[in-house]
Amino acid sequence: MIDRKYHRIVFSFFMSLLMSFIMSLVISVFNVGWVSNIVSIWLNAWLFAFAVAFPTIIVVSPLVHKLVSLVLKEEA
Repeated sequence: MIDRKYHRIVFSFFMSLLMSFIMSLVISVFNVGWVSNIVSIWLNAWLFAFAVAFPTIIVVSPLVHKLVSLVLKEEA
């Protein structure tokens, strides 16, 4: 198992993996339709999307946590 001190990186990895997986499929189908080579189109798009998504989530997540803290009420 991975040590808890790497929580942020592991969370970012899985979040970017799953979001890029889903979004690249949706966008690929939207752009070209259900063509015979949709799987190869989608996998190429997914690799590129994941390569962008993972470092983006690493960089942006601290800002998102701060924004969430600003809009949520404090616990009573």
